[in-house]
Amino acid sequence: MRRFLCVSCLTFFAVSPASADITHAIKSSISLTVDGAGSISTRLPSTMAVSGSNVTLDTAPVLGSFSSGSAVGYTPGAYSITTAGDSFSYSESYIEGDDVPTVLSTTVTGGVVPAMPIFGSNTTTSGGVAGTLAGTIATDGAMTITAGGAGTTAIGQVIQELTIR
Repeated sequence: MRRFLCVSCLTFFAVSPASADITHAIKSSISLTVDGAGSISTRLPSTMAVSGSNVTLDTAPVLGSFSSGSAVGYTPGAYSITTAGDSFSYSESYIEGDDVPTVLSTTVTGGVVPAMPIFGSNTTTSGGVAGTLAGTIATDGAMTITAGGAGTTAIGQVIQELTIR
């Protein structure tokens, strides 16, 4: 019994004390974003299309010449029915294209676009207005975020990590 007691006491004292690595990290950030103004414009061409069946072209339709500030101009065609008494179909279309605009580029001031080109296809987004947009993080992790105007985003985060190994 004494031997067992002696061996168990030696084993008890031979075991090293518990040790651990402890890591604590605090990460904080605030992201403030104000959207920019943007515009995409596509200048459309003048187009003409003619289609039909059982019709004969007598005089071809004509697009006029283009000069800035005036319409291209269009003279419709003349047609006649090929076989009298038979069914026929006829379609003629014309779309006036965009003129060269007086505004080809513009300057954005304070998120506002003062003048833009007017084309057949336009997509425009207004810019954000910072207004009162603001954000702070105190040393204790307390966040203060103040909303801005339209087109703004504020994101704040505090991450605390505790690792024990």
